[in-house]
Amino acid sequence: MPELPEVETVRRDLAKVLLGKKITALKVFAPTTVKPSAATFIKKLKGLSFADLNRRGKLLIFELNQPDLFLLIHLKMTGQLIYLSPKTAITGGHSFSQEERSRSFPNQHTRVSLTFEDGGRLFFNDLRKFGYLRLVDTKTLEQIIANNYGPEPLDKSFTQKGLSLNLKKSQRSVKAVLLDQKIIAGLGNIYVDESLFAAGIRPIRTANSLKPVEVSQLFKAIPRILKKSLRYRGTTFRNYLDSSGQKGNFSEKLQVYGRGGQKCYQCGNTIEKIRVAGRGTHYCPQCQK
Repeated sequence: MPELPEVETVRRDLAKVLLGKKITALKVFAPTTVKPSAATFIKKLKGLSFADLNRRGKLLIFELNQPDLFLLIHLKMTGQLIYLSPKTAITGGHSFSQEERSRSFPNQHTRVSLTFEDGGRLFFNDLRKFGYLRLVDTKTLEQIIANNYGPEPLDKSFTQKGLSLNLKKSQRSVKAVLLDQKIIAGLGNIYVDESLFAAGIRPIRTANSLKPVEVSQLFKAIPRILKKSLRYRGTTFRNYLDSSGQKGNFSEKLQVYGRGGQKCYQCGNTIEKIRVAGRGTHYCPQCQK
């Protein structure tokens, strides 16, 4: 699943080509992918345009040019966004095989399509149908964010004091706490492992066992790792492709994630892979305590 840097890259690239373009036609190929009903979804969106494109955690938030209306898109595990026009081709999300690249759109995995006044088309493809598109009003959007998302780790709302309080009151592993979207929005397996390595903390440690100096190191490491990944347009691992159709190249900078059995770049010891919080987890037993 794309994490914060990957979804932010998608957001930035799509904003350059989608904003202000009138939606002239829509098709819903999989009704369960959209909310409310397919008929209402089409009726409400047709004739409108996107006024802005924002993000909270891994959730894309399209603001419509009609007051009190937003389109939410979540890629989940296998979702793809494909924008095609005579001059532009942009993709984001699950990667394309060579066979898929040769196919036309829509295809058997297309769940929703939007056509714009200039002839451009946006397709939402999803192999496993976990992703979704949802129309909401302002109140519902605020409730979704309040109930499901903590502060953005690159915003001022993410503070060392807040992180410390959340860690102190939890007996879960520190990795489980960091993966909790209600505590920090947008972190996933890759950047939690990398942040814990940068802070010298073992992922299996109980969250409330961390000392103040360790919390401080972790608080500094999280945004530093994310900002660096954003500069490289995210990480390629299995299915991720950025919204220019290119593999993110932060993978070359990964210190522990995906490197189980290999030597640690810092100490030379072997990187171990274990399971924590239900996720494959990588760490260095020498560098992380």
